[in-house]
Amino acid sequence: MDLKKHIRDVPDFPKPGILFRDITPLLASQEAFSESIQKLAEPWQNEAIDHVAAVEARGFLFAGPLALQLGVGLIPVRKPGKLPADTISYQYDLEYGTDTLEMHKGIVRPQSRVLVIDDVLATGGTAEACVRLLESVQAVVVGCSFLVELKDLRGRQRLGDHRIETVLTY
Repeated sequence: MDLKKHIRDVPDFPKPGILFRDITPLLASQEAFSESIQKLAEPWQNEAIDHVAAVEARGFLFAGPLALQLGVGLIPVRKPGKLPADTISYQYDLEYGTDTLEMHKGIVRPQSRVLVIDDVLATGGTAEACVRLLESVQAVVVGCSFLVELKDLRGRQRLGDHRIETVLTY
């Protein structure tokens, strides 16, 4: 199946000059969504993974089915103030300012093997922050997986030596 046929280009969103890759048509198609989960899972089937870490918010859409497919748990990584119990956080730089990611304290044990999942790899800042947050609790990040990679934005460079798998590349 050609999954790119299920991704809509939206010019000038969220601002002029940006070509937004809209995944909602893919999500709306049971066949395309199922195929995308299969393709996200394939490279990791024979890896010893304990958890999938999902980056808020669109990463959650893929992480739940992916965790079930891989037979592992799911760790939500969220923006500040969204998790009800004690959290740990990682603050990171954006082009203009900073942002923060959080996860619950004690949810990931040291040496747990974790796969980071998100919908799109663009500049890599959010994925890098998620990796660093996990590594701050001595988790082993086995890799990062994305439905879409926007190659021109060179997000891979931010993720260093971590294994990166993508389903679609633009």
